[in-house]
Formats: sequence, C-alpha cells, structure tokens
Amino acid sequence: MFDLIDDWGPEKVVLVSDTKTGMQGVLVIDNSARGMGKGGTRMQPNVSVQEVARLARTMTWKWAAADLFYGGAKAGIKFDPTSADKEAVLRSFVKALRNEVPREYVFGLDMGLTENDAAIINDELGDRGAAVGTPAELGGVAYDRLGVTGFGVAEAADQAATDVALPGKRVVIQGFGAVGHAAAKRFDELGYTVVGLSTAAGSIHAPDGLDIDRLLAQRTELGDQLVDEYLPQRIAPGSELFLDCDILVPAALQDVLTKDNAGDVRARLVTEGANLPSSDGARARLRAQGTAVVPDFIANAGGIVAAAYAMEGRYSAFRPDTAPIMATVSEKIRSNTSTVLGQARLRDTTTHEAAFAMARDRVRAAMDLRGARLGGAQPRERVNIKL
Repeated sequence: MFDLIDDWGPEKVVLVSDTKTGMQGVLVIDNSARGMGKGGTRMQPNVSVQEVARLARTMTWKWAAADLFYGGAKAGIKFDPTSADKEAVLRSFVKALRNEVPREYVFGLDMGLTENDAAIINDELGDRGAAVGTPAELGGVAYDRLGVTGFGVAEAADQAATDVALPGKRVVIQGFGAVGHAAAKRFDELGYTVVGLSTAAGSIHAPDGLDIDRLLAQRTELGDQLVDEYLPQRIAPGSELFLDCDILVPAALQDVLTKDNAGDVRARLVTEGANLPSSDGARARLRAQGTAVVPDFIANAGGIVAAAYAMEGRYSAFRPDTAPIMATVSEKIRSNTSTVLGQARLRDTTTHEAAFAMARDRVRAAMDLRGARLGGAQPRERVNIKL
C-alpha cells in the first residue's frame, strides 16, 4: 500500500471491516492543505483501495480548481447497494469511522448511495453535520435531486462549444444516471439535440434526436430498463462513444476512453461527466486529432459547489436557497472551462495538464504556507495506479 504515497498524499488511509455484517470499507484522506477532507462515498461490489485513492486525488484537484477551501478525500464500501442488508452495512461503516467523522471527513454521495443514505449516516452518528446531500425535508441540499452536477456538465460543454466555435449541437451522453439525466435536461433547455445515450441496460441512437422529456419520465418509471422502449434505436453497448456527434459526454464509468479507442471518437468536443473517464494516452490522441476536452474535475465540479453550500449551512435551522447554488455552479464552471481551454492553447498542452497545473499551484502554495517546504519544486503527480 505504500506505493499509493507520493509528494501530495494520501495523508491517511483507514481500512475498516465488520464480520457481523460483512462490511469492508476504506476512507482515504488525500490532502488537507486547503481544508478538511470532503468527498463522496461509493458503495459497489468491486470497489478497491486503489480506486478510492485515485478518486480522493481527483477530489484534491477538483476542490483546488474550483478554488474552494476543502481537501481531497473519498470513501468506499465493498458491497452490493441493491442488497437488503445495505442499511446495516452502511451503519456499520459509518460507526467504524466515528473517530474521523465529522472532524476530518464529511460524507457525501457517490455511486450506490442516495440522499436517504445521507440521512441514515447522520442518524447513526447523531450529528447533522456528518453527511451532506441529505433530503430537503431534513433541511439539506439534495443536490442529486437538483441535478446540480449534470447541470454543470452541460454548462461546461456549452461554454466550451462557444470557445472553440463548435458548428453543431448534437450530443451523445454515456450514462443516464444522476449526472447524465440532469445533463440531458440542461442540454435540452439550452437548445441542444441529444442523439444518443446509454444506461446500464443498453444504448440507443436516434440521429434526429431523442425526446428528453419522455426519457426523463421513463427513467422515473423504468430506471435503466427505459432503453427497452426503444428497440429499433438499440445499438451495441459502448458504441455510443463513437457515434457521429458534436459533443460527447462520458458520464458513467471511469477509464472508458483509452489510447486504443480514442481515435474512433467522432465528437469535436468531449466533456467529462464521470470521474477519470479517460487515460493520458486517450487525451493525447484526442488533442492530436483536434478534439477539445473539458476535464472531469472542471466539468463535474457542480456537486462540490453544492456540497460547499451544504457544508456551510449543515447546522443551520434555515433551508438553503437553491437559486444561488445553481448560479454559482454556472459561473464557476463556465469561468474555469474558458480558463483551462485558454491555458491549454497558451501552454501548447492538453487541457488536463493545464487544469492540473492550475490546481497544483494552489495546493502547493497551501502546503508551503503550512510548512511542507515544497517551494519551487515540482512534486510528481500520481496518474496511473496499478489496479
């Protein structure tokens, strides 16, 4: 596990387990130079320490890029979130981390967890500040219900489309979950045409455009199986990444764009809705073929903006106003998108490298001020961890 450590972190890795429930989990606090650890918690059957460490590092850069004063952290529970024993396992995990929460880490939501689970976390620890993303009925900022991350992804894509003078407005979205469906809704509001999308159950393509209102209603009723209503439009799973379109939004899994398949991407703009959807090789290939990319921790930072609002008001008796949240998400993400695209052109590098440089400078400055003595050195960045 020592091979996880580099000049940036992680500062703390906490492994917990419980033989009674079968719970196995991990908390990674990557870097707290700019503030206490804050990041989502995912529950998946195949979650690993290495995966959580990668995601915690992404959170370090995401907070810094958004210029919000929290530190990178992430947690993971190795368990099936559809199991009837989910609540017992979640409570066991939370109880095991009572020494770290909420002083060093505050729970957020990621794959496998919902706002109801955030309420359970707070209930288990008897602390309204243990988790954010709680239901509005409990005074929380239910940012999954608001669709704030997907909203921000569409805002990033729209800004990038203007900056690179994108000629068309055809969008393909991989993933129609919390991020993807909210992005589709915002794209539709902005006048774009969604021509393809996928769920965990399959992929569909309609060159003339899909009815987003209908899809949103079907998602509520049918979940991932909504694609079964579009049999004539069904295409091979994964092939949506390579459809003819102007904007591609990978908003499902990590590592879907590689150096071997990036050359088949036909979109002129890739806006990363998921965390870590592309490799270094993929980014270099996309840049070489003239495809603009908005990095994940720039495009999908809407959730952390909402989380920051929730963090500041987590003990307040007043329900926060959501209008300023959405306005701030739009402002920050559009500004950062333009900055990163401009810096990439100026530095003659990929947008990821430009975004990393901006975030690293901010974290390095904080570490120097706290006595880490990095000075003008260039600490190495861990990019690829062996899984």
